Amino acid sequence: MLEYTALYQSMQDTALEKWAETLPDQIAQLEPSTHGDFNRWRQALNDLPAVTQCHVDFNSDTLQIRSENALDGELLETTLKQLSPWRKGPYQINDCLIDTEWHSDWKWNRIVEHISPLKNRLVLDIGCGNGYHCWRMHGEQARLVIGIDPSWLFWMQFQALKHFIGDKPVHLLPFGIEQLPTNLHAFDTVFSMGVFYHRRSPIDHLQQLKATLRKGGELVLETLIIDGHLGETLVPDDRYAKMRNVWFLPSVATMTQWLQRCGFENVQVVDINQTAIEEQRSTSWMPYESLQDFLDPEDKNKTIEGYPAPKRATFIAQKPF
Repeated sequence: MLEYTALYQSMQDTALEKWAETLPDQIAQLEPSTHGDFNRWRQALNDLPAVTQCHVDFNSDTLQIRSENALDGELLETTLKQLSPWRKGPYQINDCLIDTEWHSDWKWNRIVEHISPLKNRLVLDIGCGNGYHCWRMHGEQARLVIGIDPSWLFWMQFQALKHFIGDKPVHLLPFGIEQLPTNLHAFDTVFSMGVFYHRRSPIDHLQQLKATLRKGGELVLETLIIDGHLGETLVPDDRYAKMRNVWFLPSVATMTQWLQRCGFENVQVVDINQTAIEEQRSTSWMPYESLQDFLDPEDKNKTIEGYPAPKRATFIAQKPF
C-alpha cells in the first residue's frame, strides 16, 4: 500500500539522491495497521469510484478537481466523510465540496507573493496535514514537493485526493521531522507552518530546519506569536486555546533573534495576522470544536484560558551560502 517508486525516481540526480538509498528501508519499517481506524480508512479508499482522467486547477483557492466520469456526489461525500475530520483545504471534486475546518487558501495567499519563486525547486513541507499546500506548491511549478506529517489520517486523505489527481511530483511521507536524515542539506525551500509552537525545544527545531536546506536555501516559517519586545515569550501554564501541546509563543523580535542566533540571514516578517473565526471553524467535514470554542465568549481577543488570542506571523529567512 505504501508505494513510492515514483518518489525514488524523482529523487535521482538531485541533492536527495543519497536519501533515496535509505528511504525504502525507512518506509518498510512503518506499521500503519496499528492505528485502530486504519481498516475503516482503507475501506473508504477502496470504495472511491474509478475515474479515467481528471483535470485539476492547482492554482484555484478551492482546489478544483474535475473528473470526466460522472460521479454520484452524495455517494462520494459519504465515502470521503469516512476520512473525517478534514482540517486542511478546501477541495472540490466535481460537485462535492470538501469544506474543511481551515481556509488554508487564506494562509497561502498571504505568503505566496513573498516567497522565492518555487519553479524547478525541491520543496519540503513539514507538518503538511493532508497536503493542501503541497498541491499549491506544485501549482507554482516546483520540481518536487515532499510533505511530511506523522498522522495516518492525513496520509489517507492525501491518498484519496491523489486517487483523483493522479501521479504528480507531490508525495506525502507519514514521518515526523525526527525521521528525516540528519544534515540533508538538500532542499531549496522548506516550509514549517503551524509546527514551531508544538515543539518543546524551539532552538533544536530551527537547527533541524536549517539542516534540511541547501546553502542559500529559503525557510518559510509560520508560527503563533505574541505582541511584545525582544526577549518576551509566552509559555502557557497548561493549555493554550484548549491545545495541550503548545510550548513557546515568542514576540516577533524574539523569533527574529532566535532565527539569527541559529545562523539564518535576511530574516523578514512578511505577514502578521490574528486568526479569524471565519478562517478556522467547524463544518460538516470537521464537526468538532474549532476556534470559536477556543476563545473567551466575552472577549474574542483572548483565549478561553485568558491568553492573547491566536496571532500568527510568517518569517522568511535564508541559510547562508
